[in-house]
Order: sequence, then C-alpha cells, then structure tokens
Amino acid sequence: MASEQTIEGAAAEALAAAGDAPFLGLLDVLLLAALIGGAAFYFLKSRKKEEEPTRSYSIQPTTVCTTSAADNSFIKKLKASGRSLVVFYGSQTGTGEEFAGRLAKEGIRYRLKGMVADPEECDMEELLQLKDISNSLAVFCLATYGEGDPTDNAMEFYEWITNGDVDLTGLNYAVFGLGNKTYEHYNKVAIYVDKRLEELGANRVFELGLGDDDANIEDDFITWKDRFWPAVCDHFGIEGGGEEVLIRQYRLLEQPDVLPDRIYTGEIARLHSMQNQRPPFDAKNPFLAPIKVNRELHKGGGRSCMHIELSIEGSKMRYDAGDHVAMYPINDKSLVEKLGQLCNADLDTVFSLINTDTDSSKKHPFPCPTTYRTALTHYLEITAIPRTHILKELAEYCTDEKEKELLRSMASISPEGKEKYQSWIQDACRNVVHILEDIKSCRPPIDHVCELLPRLQPRYYSISSSAKLHPTDVHVTAVLVEYKTPTGRTNKGVATTYLKNKVPSGSEEVKVPVFIRKSQFRLPTKPETPIIMVGPGTGLAPFRGFIQERQFLRDEGKTVGESVLYFGCRKRTEDYIYESELQEWVKKGTLNLKAAFSRDSDKKVYVQHLLEQDADLIWNAIGENKGHFYICGDAKNMAVDVRNILVKILSTKGNMSEADAVQYIKKMEAQKRYSADVWS
Repeated sequence: MASEQTIEGAAAEALAAAGDAPFLGLLDVLLLAALIGGAAFYFLKSRKKEEEPTRSYSIQPTTVCTTSAADNSFIKKLKASGRSLVVFYGSQTGTGEEFAGRLAKEGIRYRLKGMVADPEECDMEELLQLKDISNSLAVFCLATYGEGDPTDNAMEFYEWITNGDVDLTGLNYAVFGLGNKTYEHYNKVAIYVDKRLEELGANRVFELGLGDDDANIEDDFITWKDRFWPAVCDHFGIEGGGEEVLIRQYRLLEQPDVLPDRIYTGEIARLHSMQNQRPPFDAKNPFLAPIKVNRELHKGGGRSCMHIELSIEGSKMRYDAGDHVAMYPINDKSLVEKLGQLCNADLDTVFSLINTDTDSSKKHPFPCPTTYRTALTHYLEITAIPRTHILKELAEYCTDEKEKELLRSMASISPEGKEKYQSWIQDACRNVVHILEDIKSCRPPIDHVCELLPRLQPRYYSISSSAKLHPTDVHVTAVLVEYKTPTGRTNKGVATTYLKNKVPSGSEEVKVPVFIRKSQFRLPTKPETPIIMVGPGTGLAPFRGFIQERQFLRDEGKTVGESVLYFGCRKRTEDYIYESELQEWVKKGTLNLKAAFSRDSDKKVYVQHLLEQDADLIWNAIGENKGHFYICGDAKNMAVDVRNILVKILSTKGNMSEADAVQYIKKMEAQKRYSADVWS
C-alpha cells in the first residue's frame, strides 16, 4: 500500500537525520507521548465500534470458527471448522461463484457444512487429502470461456489435472458446468474435468450437470441441484434435508464515524486508486482513460451507434488489433435513487458487509466501507434479471401473503413456478427495481439487497483500431442498448447508456476506467497470408483494426495478401458504419469489400448469402492459399450459419465429405486459422 510505504519512508528519513542531532528533547518526548496516547485511544475506539451489535433480521447470520485467511490450505480450514463440503468455482462473470455459494449454504440442510473456494487461492494438490475427512465432497462449478478455455482463476487447476497423473482414489466429487450452446465448445471445461477426475480414480457422486446460458441457466442449475442433494444423502447415508433455513452470508456494520478518506467511492480494489493512478493497469486496477472522441456513426433510422476514442497515453498498456478493451460502467443514478426509495434507505449511510464465514478469503462482497449510493452505483448489477434464490429471500419481507406466495412460487422447482418465473421475470425483463415496484408489500432492508445482488461486471468491447496506427489510442464501436419491455418500461444497457453521456466538451476531460484484455483473435504473422473477415453490424469493429494494420504495412512497402470483408447492415443510408473509410481502402486496393443491406431490397440479403455466392473466392483463399477465416458478431444465428456455409464450400470445392470438412475447420482452429469473436 502506498500509505504504508510513505510512512516507512518518512520514518527512515527521520532516523537518518537523528544521527546529526541530540537524541530526544523534552518537547519531543511530550509530543511522542501524545501521539502514542492518541493512537491507542483511536485503536480502542475502533475496536469497540467493531464489537457493537448489528441489527438482525428474521434471516439470521451464521457463525463459524476461524483459521488464518492468508493460509491457502482448504483442508486446514475444513478441519478447523468441522466442515466436509468444499465447492470450487471457475468464474469469469461471477455466475459460477454465485452458484458455488448457493450450494455451500444449502449443505447445512443436509448436515454437510460447506465452504466456497477459489482454486486460484488454494493448494489444489490437497484434493489427495480430502478423503481423510469423513463424508467429504468436492463440487466444481466451472464455466467455459472464450474458445473452450477454463476461466482465469481455474486455469492452473485445469492444467494440473490435465498434465498431472495423481491418484485421486477416495475423492468424492460432482461437477456442474456453465456454458452457452451457441458457442462451438459448449461446456468443454466441465465435461473434461468430470471425465478427467474419474480417470484419476475419483468417485463421481452425482452426474455432470450442464447449464446453458443461452436458454435458462438458472433453471438448469436448480433442476440439477434438486436431484443432486438426494443423491448425496443416499451416497453418505444421510437423512434428507430438514426445513430450509435462509442464512445471511454477511453481517451489517454501519460506520458513521469512518474518516472520509477511508471510504471507497467506486475503486475496484485499492483505496484511492482512481486518484493516485499507477501501473500496471488490469481488472483490479483500471486506468482512467480520457475520452477524446465520442461521435454518432448512424445516419438515421432511430438507433444509435457510437465511435469512441480512448487515450491510453502514459498508461504503459499495450494492445494488438483483435484485443478487447474492458470498461467499468456505473448504474443510472435515477434507478439507484428509485431502489433507495423502495427500500426506505438513506443512501449516504456508510456501512460494511462483513462475511460471517471468517475462513473465507472474501471478507466483503465488494469494497467496504462504502455508502449504499456507491455500492448501488459502482458495485452491483441492479439491472440484471434476478435469479430464483433472490426471489426466495425477498419473499421473506412481503407483508402480503399473496405476494409472498407469488415470489416463493417463482423460486420453486414446480412446473407452474418455473413457468411463472419465465413469463413474469425473464420474458417481462423485470429487474429488482421493477419487482419491488410491482410487489408493493415487499420492502427489504437495503443491506440485504446489496448482499443478494451480483457484482457489476466490466463490459468488453472488441478494439476497432490498430496499435500500429494508433499506439496511444483505443477505438470502440458500440450500439446503444435501449428497448421497451412487455410491462411498458424502457430498459437501458448499463454501459452504453453510461458511454452515451460521456461526450468531451471544451477543456474538461471526461474519463472512464478501462483495462486491456488480450485475445487469440489475431492477424496472421505473415502479412502476405490472405484473410476472409465476416463482420455484420458492430462485428466490423476488430476488422477495422485489421484493415488499418494491413494498410499501414502496405504504406511501408510490404507485400500484403488479399483482405476480403463481408459486412452487412439494414440500410446503406442509415447504419452503414465507417462507409467512407471502407470505400477509401477499396480505392487503395487494400480491401475487397462485399456488403449486404438487408432492408434495401424486397428480398432480404445477409452476409450469409454473399458467402454462398463466393465459393470459389473462399476456397482459393483458405483451401489453396492457407488463408485465415474470421467471424465477429452474433453467435446464435449468423456465426452458426456462416460455419455451416463454410462446411458446404469445403465439401464441394475441396471434394471432401461433410465429416472431413468439419474436421478441416477443426484443424484450422487448432492452427489459429479459423477464429471467432462472437456473443449471444
């Protein structure tokens, strides 16, 4: 910490100076005594404040015994607190961690006290010792990320079980995967870990569960969980669960006396990191990037698409064309105020939420101490569709029995409850504010709402520039998200609404917190290699960077292979983004542009149709000249269609069977010649 280093530095200077002066005068002694007395008083006062009883609700906090949080031995923690269930998570956006927490809490009902663990913070070789604990069970909630990769925090564990040959005989385990069926490598990580643990001798207590985020991952999880617990009880000879007790994971401590400079105001990790910026910049220490340009790209049509240029000068951050820039947004202030009113809260109250599980390395759900206003603005997803466990806990605060029953029903696993959750919550796009507006007798305490809501995640954007041309600027291309819901409300995207209002004017700088995330979406190492790019709409973003780079190399006199871009939008006169730039690259001979305008003719034409017409060109580029093929944009329809068309082209032009064509694409993927940067 900077403050500790400063104090230590000042102390060193004082000692150095003391060599040339009398040791201590009378005045020095008096001052020193006063300082020591003041520090002791402040320390005792702070401790007393910590020990003050907190307000309690009908949902009581748990109490557990402790071991050192710095210790990475999960076995020690389990033994010290009499627990036998450990739930590991691999999570990139927080959902895997949330599911792990829910399983660990529910273990109490089945006489299996549980703990949540981040594999990155644990000595995972201790899995070999877990069998020494009676009725022990390891559950893995693992998300698949990117191109079938483990999440950052599960990478080391994944590599360990992949490359190691340990004997896990006696280890009881179960796996739940979090994936998305629109992606090529659906739940690859969970499927592999489940199989690999069995190969290493471990005992599968319950079948692999697979959650699909494209459909209803919440339903997948609670359906799996409802069958998981009876199987666990049967395996260990435990009687079925007792009545469900809702347990608070965090206790509230209101802190009106905390000094203002010790209160978090939106920092991600280090206090004052937004005021005292210092590299390296990453997810926990974002760089406050000035916005140099924020202009509209659409020429009409009622929708909005922004071109934003961020300055990263002085940050020491580097990027390549194809990388992502992540941005931490903030929630709409009016929505925050509305939620405060619905919970009868003073949003400027300073508080901390403190984990009742003192063995957990996660002491707070977000940086504390802070105010409710800051927590709801910077740290919590208040616009997300709430999962069923949130509804279950909110039901406890309803004074109207019908409304309580409605929330409980939607949180249940009954077919009627699931159907109601789908229609009333998901299809209606109701967030927590909408629920409290419509369930008028539900008035939960604001601190419990803060505990229940998931963390506000950074938003990732494909960088639409090349560092060869713009080494100190990062360009972003983003469509404003705004839509009407079936209840007549207007829902707005958190990040794009935030960005829309960040327009630089005059001498005043407008800044946003960002960091760079490296990607596998890369131009070929040899510039002469031909490339095919498919990017309708904002899927054009990374390809703008690719083409900038290829133009730069041509301007330097280098030989550059053919660059073919398939771009599509609704109307040439409305949403044809970067039109003049694209036409300029065509004129210079750098780009072969194929554009589809779906609403400019009676028959809708999409990029898929243009690809089908260009079978010879595509086969020549990727089949005969070993070119690279890229897709960016919608994963659910466009990317699937494009892949299928490519299979067809390879079959006909390459004289392959369909199975061979599929294998050919897989080989291209392994060689990094086929890359997709898609979202659903």
